[in-house]
Amino acid sequence: MKRKEFLLKSVLGTLGGSLGAGIGTKAASKETDLANSSEKALEEKIEQVGFNHIKTMETKTATTVLHKAGTRGHANHGWLNSFHTFSFANYYNPDRVQFGALRVLNDDTVAPGMGFGTHPHENMEIISIPLKGDLEHKDSMGNTKVIKEGEIQVMSAGTGVFHSEYNKNKDKEVKFLQIWIFPNAKDVTPRYDQIEIAELVKPNTFSQILSPKADDQGVWIHQDAWFHMGQFDQNTLTNYKIQKEGNGVYAFVLEGDAEINGQKLETRDGLGITDTNNIEVQANAGAKILLMEIPMS
Repeated sequence: MKRKEFLLKSVLGTLGGSLGAGIGTKAASKETDLANSSEKALEEKIEQVGFNHIKTMETKTATTVLHKAGTRGHANHGWLNSFHTFSFANYYNPDRVQFGALRVLNDDTVAPGMGFGTHPHENMEIISIPLKGDLEHKDSMGNTKVIKEGEIQVMSAGTGVFHSEYNKNKDKEVKFLQIWIFPNAKDVTPRYDQIEIAELVKPNTFSQILSPKADDQGVWIHQDAWFHMGQFDQNTLTNYKIQKEGNGVYAFVLEGDAEINGQKLETRDGLGITDTNNIEVQANAGAKILLMEIPMS
């Protein structure tokens, strides 16, 4: 028996029983009319809510791409030990060139007193996040700065800029993330900024550290991108809602482990997520996670 027929028979059988048996002919005729009327009303109700009594809703399944830490490109130059999530320098993987507007995600360790000599960039948004130690920055705009753990630096290369990045210390390494994002406007005036984010990052949640708006929390860039940092000292279940329709999120686990949209991740694993407006994160105690929301086209 089909489910629709079963529902009709079940409900109408109950109705018939409640009307009683052995009543007069005139009453029986009324009973039949009532049953027919009830069947029609019930059919309409079933069509409205579906055979399972639950209104049918469209669901959207997220698309994910997993990059385990050990699958990243790797180059050890002695003074620089670098892991590349996406194709960079001598590492080329046609399946890992970029994630939307996110072009470079390098996990760099620079030896004491060493660094990147003066070199040019143009039409790129460049973000540096020190994870340990101090990084000394100089550029053609006249900036000489030291970026420390707990800070974030952003440079809009625009029409062109020269810069260098060195380990400020002669006795210890510096570790930092080097991130490049394609801008949404070309040939802008080059600019530089850095701020402390340690006070912005609240425990056991995701806190915004970058956005497209100059008057918003964190630094800003020429792109519809948002970065959120999460640092967890206890097991936490939280959600991240996409800021702009059509954007994707690249999650990068800096420390510890977590489960994001059902995918288990460990230290330095990356997960790209698209085709969704909401991301569920189960972070374990000790986890530190960077969420980068990026335009995909």
